[in-house]
Amino acid sequence: MTFETLISICLGIGLSASVGFRVFVPLFALSLAAYFNLWELNDSWQWIGSLTAVITLGVATLVEIFAYYIPYIDNLLDSIAIPLATIAGTAVMVSTVADLSPAITWALAIIAGGGTAAAIAGSSGATRLASTTTTGGIANPVVSTIETGTSVIMSIVSLFIPVLAFIFVLIILFLIYRVYKKIKRSRT
Repeated sequence: MTFETLISICLGIGLSASVGFRVFVPLFALSLAAYFNLWELNDSWQWIGSLTAVITLGVATLVEIFAYYIPYIDNLLDSIAIPLATIAGTAVMVSTVADLSPAITWALAIIAGGGTAAAIAGSSGATRLASTTTTGGIANPVVSTIETGTSVIMSIVSLFIPVLAFIFVLIILFLIYRVYKKIKRSRT
């Protein structure tokens, strides 16, 4: 496995984690990176770097960000976010991984990309649900702002310092695990 392959895996995992917070932010960031030739994508994913994709993903990003500030729409979006994040996390991973066989690429994309995105999207949805039930939704805009900010930061770090993004993902997943264990203990 080459250094370039390892970096591409770190990029894919970092962007997949970002997808768990906001589906379109990392896709838009990847589209911009490909459009400006900052990152080379696999041959079958070159379309993401087209001007049409940049515009489409940019509009989708803005709509998604603003929709999370509308009460009750944010919870509705959370209900579809996990399957969408899983698909987008898998796609991001497939589009970025370099120099691996298709079987290994897809297995890695489904497990690491889709799995990471699903875990983070699930915990984000649970956080918003807890916010809605404990504050009547008043704190949801704060939660949305934190999630969007995290997605933007993770996308930028993933594109420019992929190894650091991978470390951040490990920290985020560890924190999710700790919170889950704490909740599980409190219920028993």
